[in-house]
Amino acid sequence: MHKITTIAELEAIYNIKPALAAMAKEIDYIAPAYQNMINLSPFIALATIGPEGLDCSPRGDLAGFVKILDSKTLAMPDRRGNNRVDSLRNIVADPRVALLFLIPGSGTTFRVNGRAYLTTDHDLCASFTVEEKPARCVIIVKVETCYFQCARAILRSGLWDGSKHVAKNAISSTGEVLESLTKGEINAAEYNRDWPGRAKTSMW
Repeated sequence: MHKITTIAELEAIYNIKPALAAMAKEIDYIAPAYQNMINLSPFIALATIGPEGLDCSPRGDLAGFVKILDSKTLAMPDRRGNNRVDSLRNIVADPRVALLFLIPGSGTTFRVNGRAYLTTDHDLCASFTVEEKPARCVIIVKVETCYFQCARAILRSGLWDGSKHVAKNAISSTGEVLESLTKGEINAAEYNRDWPGRAKTSMW
């Protein structure tokens, strides 16, 4: 199998100059149209890098959970989770981050690259309170570049097409996966039985 090892080889394959639209959409601030995309998004993928390598973490919350502090600054709450804090460790070690916003039902996605830091500022954490629970900490992202992505990937994947959604039993349950990986240390039936209750009481 041939391996592409140089930029020259790569550019020889993709030898068409990017269209004006592909370049003009990239800016270094959150324009009003981009603010609207952020406000409508309930889900992002957060990419970070640290001493252990790369990490990409799903982040979901109420639509608009990423707040726009100003045209160059975003704030995102950290909620209760598995306490691995992989993304947070990485941000402390290396501030470079990338965010990919999804908007349900829309083919458009929105990307942000920048540098981040963590804060436990009382008022800011309190501003993200849901069900009387403030954010544990807040991720502040200083925007360096941002742009929207065209709809081709969403259209090709049929992501929002309900007729293409997989059946619930098409993949193993969380409990079944954990039971297999722990060689029975975690009981699948018990885990699956208890999970809905744990999720309900620890969502925020």
